[in-house]
Amino acid sequence: MSSQHSIVTPLSQTKKRRLNPVWQARLDRFRHNRLGVISLIIFTIVFVICMAVNVIANDKPLLVNYDGDYYVPVLKAYPETAFGGIFETEANYKDPAVQELIESKGYLLMPPIAFADQTPNVELGLPYPAPPNSQNWLGTDDQGRDVLARILYGMRVSLLFGLALTLAGAFIGIIVGAIQGYYGGWVDLAGQRFMEVWGGMPQLFMIIILVSLFSPSITILFGLMLLFGWMGLVGLVRAEFLRARNFDYVRAARNLGVSDAQIMLKHILPNALASSLSQLPFILTANIIALTALDFLGYGLPPGSPSLGELMVQGKNNLDAPWLALSGFFSLTFILSLLIFIGEALRDAFDPRRS
Repeated sequence: MSSQHSIVTPLSQTKKRRLNPVWQARLDRFRHNRLGVISLIIFTIVFVICMAVNVIANDKPLLVNYDGDYYVPVLKAYPETAFGGIFETEANYKDPAVQELIESKGYLLMPPIAFADQTPNVELGLPYPAPPNSQNWLGTDDQGRDVLARILYGMRVSLLFGLALTLAGAFIGIIVGAIQGYYGGWVDLAGQRFMEVWGGMPQLFMIIILVSLFSPSITILFGLMLLFGWMGLVGLVRAEFLRARNFDYVRAARNLGVSDAQIMLKHILPNALASSLSQLPFILTANIIALTALDFLGYGLPPGSPSLGELMVQGKNNLDAPWLALSGFFSLTFILSLLIFIGEALRDAFDPRRS
């Protein structure tokens, strides 16, 4: 029995220890940062809400039951004739006549916020912008559109745009920093001189000048911001590769005939990624701020796109409607504060000097 117990115990302990001890220590340090954990949970909830904003804020019903059949207007467009109307065009579910047709033989289930990002509240009976009321919880903008819906849609655009830009910039920056640090010499020297020149340019003004040369497009804006957004991680990755390229295990792998690409990917890059991951929330914060600044100046997303920067512009142009500026300011401050707290928790977790 004792021999069986001595065999079972190590196996059970092995099953529990799934992570590398170093990564387990980092995870434990992150968990001990309560502010970072709470911020991560709240950010995850906000991110999920923003990704599902089409079923939370929309001028189309989530579900329609008409004459025994079920319809999902948020996923598919249906003509008015499908509900007993006379028009072949898509049904306007905000029209009282269409609502009456549907309710005569069934029912419709509207989202919690019955407005999309471009839907004006034509039944409010107040001049635009209208203050917060029972229909528009944060009021309307100068075109009668619901501010809360615009914030949710605009935050989704900002988060997706910022995440894509952060990941693409990190990918390029890690490659450039790895090549500079591993090979050193004239490769590192030429790369550093190029980064000094490229990084010394006024990035915001350069983007504004380049954006003004093209028609408004998210793809073009993404590419232009990526031209200057890839340098954030180059220094960290370069320093890690410069430090690790002369380690004994790297020299041994090189002497055994292992290719440079395999050494960089399998032996050095995992250590460099540890310090890089802690910087991603701060880079994401900078990208969201840059996009908001460009939108505020009129050089960002195409006109009419939901944006926090565009909401700030409306607040500046309508000083008698303080809910516009306050809504945009607190929304941006809230999401950026969460990212900063998460970044600080990650930075502490990946700091080897902390126990």
